[in-house]
Formats: sequence, structure tokens, C-alpha cells
Amino acid sequence: MAENKVSRRRAIGLAGAGVAGIAGASAIGGAFLTADKAVEAPVSDAIAFHGAVQAGIVTPAQDRLHFVAFDVVTKDRERLVQMLKEWTAAAARMTAGQDAGPVGATAGILEAPPDDTGEAIGLPASGLTLTVGFGPTLFRDASGKDRFGLAARKPAALADLPHFPGDTIDPAISGGDLCVQACANDPQVAVHAIRNLARIGMGVVSVRWSQLGFGRTSSTSTSQATPRNLFGFKDGTANLKAEETDLLKEHLWAAPGDGPDWMTGGSYLVTRKIRMMIETWDRTSLGEQEDIIGRTKGEGAALGQAKEFDEIDLKGLRGDGDPQIPVDAHVRLAHPETNKGARLLRRGYNFVDGSDGLGRLNAGLFFMAYQRDPRTHFVPIQLNLARHDAMNEYLRHVSSGLFACPPGVSGPDDFWGRALFA
Repeated sequence: MAENKVSRRRAIGLAGAGVAGIAGASAIGGAFLTADKAVEAPVSDAIAFHGAVQAGIVTPAQDRLHFVAFDVVTKDRERLVQMLKEWTAAAARMTAGQDAGPVGATAGILEAPPDDTGEAIGLPASGLTLTVGFGPTLFRDASGKDRFGLAARKPAALADLPHFPGDTIDPAISGGDLCVQACANDPQVAVHAIRNLARIGMGVVSVRWSQLGFGRTSSTSTSQATPRNLFGFKDGTANLKAEETDLLKEHLWAAPGDGPDWMTGGSYLVTRKIRMMIETWDRTSLGEQEDIIGRTKGEGAALGQAKEFDEIDLKGLRGDGDPQIPVDAHVRLAHPETNKGARLLRRGYNFVDGSDGLGRLNAGLFFMAYQRDPRTHFVPIQLNLARHDAMNEYLRHVSSGLFACPPGVSGPDDFWGRALFA
């Protein structure tokens, strides 16, 4: 049976390759977690699954995404817990570059289905991370029923997001009882991971909606260059970085006393599918585009500055006396100084989902942001943007999700959600 546990990486001749850990975490006062150091991993490297925090949050953002939200279809709490245990074991194997199950895709008996679907045979781990979150409806469903005895353990920070001005949210591609975020440097590796978790969860969960993403739109480490979104502008210059441990403690990780103990050291994820009206944008002059964003399109510098990382001057004036950065510019309205210091850690991705049937690309940004408390971070920032941002003319928010992502899995005897279900 030993040969059945050979990893995909060893199978293609990568025996002995080092395993790169996620950004490390340390305990402060025995309870609070902060990130230590992040190093951008080569494409073939595996990222440690076990740790104080879940991989896929401060981990340097990979190139590809497969995100899925599930509805729980069983009424049996024990079946749900057992699935989470099986998911955790499979996730540990797959992030290490192994098959989803201990037997594998090809070594089982011919009379039974294999315990891995096989499309990742021969592929390296590709920096795969799997991050799980629990939605508000897991604690009470849409009818208010407490299906699994969890209602008393729901964090106050998991309060439903408000309706923001301009929202055109489609409920069919929003919400969910559980979510899994799969990030990797190979799209097939990410899809393989989600497919196998869905297979393991059959009869316990069903896919509610999912999203593929390509081309990260944020940097989560100082080791990464700033990427561009589909408007052609650098995105996430001022994003929180894994190395900014003091800022992560203040803005990212749930602290003792913030809510229930099972979320201490975790983080809250907000997802928004934002369609970009790119055909309209593409007919907009360069000068107007830069005024809308508040940055130059080439260098990515804030207007009035020379380099991308030059400090933004929100008080600077142009020669005619107007603000250097317009009052309705995106970077002004999203800036911490405009939002009582609130900051987010963003891990967004570009998407193109074909066309809309009217000759326009259905494309845009799948926005993902982690934070200590959405009520003090995402909600006020988004309200500010929804009310005043000049970019709203070119955007449509069509999907929304909110999930509580607990701290990491400590070792082989631990599993996703253990403290929640204890």
C-alpha cells in the first residue's frame, strides 16, 4: 500500500523537494495569532496545510482560483461533522501534492470507484491552499431554524451584510452555508481539489454556486509585484501585506473577546462578484480613467505623485485649485484616512464568464476581502464607495457572500470546525 501514497510531485521526479510553509504565525499571550514571514513559493512547491492560521489568507496570492459555496442538505449533525473530518484529511493530502484519498486514482480495486478523480495525476502541488468558511445560514437557515444546534455560537460579526446602493445581487449566486477557497498556480489543481471535496460531500452538501478566477488582483506579500485588474490599472497597492504583523493584528485576525472563542485567530471573508462594464470603460479617455481611479495607468502612482508606492496626498491641489485626487476618485474613497483607519486584506481575481448574450463580455472582479470584523471594516468602506465612487458607472455588484473562517488546523487529529462543533 505504500506505493498508493506516493505524491504527484514524487511521481514526476520531484522527490526530495522542499516544502515551503505558509506565512508563519505565533501566539501572543497564548491566544492571539499574527503572521510572521511570507515567501512567494515556486509553482511546484507545496504549502503547509497545518498551522495556527488557515493557509490561503496571508499566503502570497497564487495565480488561479476556484471558489465554491455549498448548501448543507443533510439534517444530521454527525454526518456533517464526519464530512468535515474527511474534507480536512483530503485537503491535507491534496495540498501536499497527493491524491485526495489514501488509495488514489488508479490503485484501487476495479469493482469500486477510485477515491481520487485523477485529473491531477502528474501535476505538482502548485502552491495549492484550501481555506474553509462558515456562512450565517449554517447557524440559522433562511426560515430561522437552528438545524445543527449552532445558533448560540454564531459570531455577532457574521451579521448579514446590508443592501448597498446600486446592488443588483442575484440570490442564486450568493450566500451559502459553507465555502471553500482553492487557490493554486495551476487551474487544474484548484479545480481538482474542489471537485474531490464535492465528491466526498455528496449527500451532505451540494454546490450552491462557484467561481473560477484567473490573474490575482491583489498582492498579499511584499515579495509580489502589484497586479492589474481588467480596467488595466494596478490594483491593491495599499493592500495589507503578510509582513505587516501589527496591522494584521489590528485589522485581520479576530482577537480574544471579539466574539466566540472558536473564532479567535480566525478572520471574516466577504466575497463580491463585481461585473465590469468594460466596453463602456474602453471608450473613456485616459485622463478620465485616471481621475476615476485616482492613479496613473502606467506607473500606478497616486495622482500628484511619481511612483506607485509614494504616499497618497489627499490634501494636494492642482493648479486650478481643484483636489489633485478628485473627491469621487476610488483611491480617495477607499483610503483608510477616509474610513476611520479601516483596512482590508484583499485576495481578488479577474474573471471572464463568456458573454451576456448582447455582445458584451461578462467579465470583472471576484472580490475577496478578509478582515477582523465586517461591521467595522468592509461595510463602512463599501457604503462610502457605493454612495460616492465615480467608478460605480462602470460596475455592477451581482453576488455577495459572508463567511467566518476559523483558525488553522493544528495537526492530523484536528479538523475544520472542530472547536465550533465541540
